[in-house]
Amino acid sequence: MTQYMTVEADDLTEARNGVIKLHGSEGFAGMRKAGRLAAEILDALVPHVQPGVTTQDLDDIVSAMTRDAGAIPATMNYRGYTHNCCISINHVVCHGIPSDRPLKDGDILNIDVTPIVDGWHGDSSRMYLVGDVPLKARKLVDVTYECLMLGLEQARPGNRLGDVASAIQRHAEAHRYGVVRDFCGHGVGRLFHDSPEVVHAGRPGTGPELRPGMIFTVEPMINIGKPDCKLLDDGWTAVTRDRSLSAQFEHSIGITEDGCEIFTKSPAGFDKPPY
Repeated sequence: MTQYMTVEADDLTEARNGVIKLHGSEGFAGMRKAGRLAAEILDALVPHVQPGVTTQDLDDIVSAMTRDAGAIPATMNYRGYTHNCCISINHVVCHGIPSDRPLKDGDILNIDVTPIVDGWHGDSSRMYLVGDVPLKARKLVDVTYECLMLGLEQARPGNRLGDVASAIQRHAEAHRYGVVRDFCGHGVGRLFHDSPEVVHAGRPGTGPELRPGMIFTVEPMINIGKPDCKLLDDGWTAVTRDRSLSAQFEHSIGITEDGCEIFTKSPAGFDKPPY
């Protein structure tokens, strides 16, 4: 049976114990601030995503913006990770490591940032298009964003996480795309990764019930080909087994009395490309 626990804004509990936290107004206020900074960072990257720019260049911008705002990049030194964000290009599903690789005309990439602001984690990612991107890649990016938003339409009290997952899966598979099962969304707040696990494929009416105060990410990873992934030897980078393109969008949200609040919407209106 799913367990829920009402928490106060100053609760610094670090243990992930399987209990789903229900936050009050102060927790929502903290997530709004952290989520806005995440969105502002992703907005600021738009003009820099150009052919010839390296993914390390982009990571440096994320670092500067995060620290200039008085925040901390959650990924830095997280389980040995040594960068300020994750950047996943083309067939990389998630957790791509910034490097000296320059972006090329036609690339698609996901940039995933998580600034910690006053103890709260603002977790979000978006897709970016580099130069002249082929139509099939643009379509994948469009459908992946649609999957996210259709899932969020189901994120309301009384529904279950399976309703969110089913909406995502139906839309992706209607386009003959594969929904990644190896990675999922998660509770977020004062912890980077908390309960519940938020899967992106499932049956309606299953999974934990959504209740006001729940805060979590929805972050579908959609492949043009099969959903299967493999982990590279670096221990982080996940790629599609069939080398097909992959795309992902992520928002951090909170369940309200009548729906959900998206903490990580773009202030500039750059929620999906073209920007």
